[in-house]
Amino acid sequence: MHEFLWGMLTMATLMAAVFFLRYWRIGRDRLFLFLASAFAALSASWIALAMVGPTYKHGPVVYLLRLLAFAAIITGIFDKNRRSRPA
Repeated sequence: MHEFLWGMLTMATLMAAVFFLRYWRIGRDRLFLFLASAFAALSASWIALAMVGPTYKHGPVVYLLRLLAFAAIITGIFDKNRRSRPA
């Protein structure tokens, strides 16, 4: 059952990545590119967790992908706010 749910989460995060990538292509706003890369990293973390299993002794290394994803989101927000500030 866990593998099925991880597969669903992988599909959902990949769809979110494609969604944000499409909007990046339309508007060329870098925030959408950061969000697309973050959701792609989240998808990779779900795939890695499903492959190695949660009881694998190096399982916490998988969570570094999630840290990378959340760092990309925070970087995108800071970048968006820095560029949109009036002079």
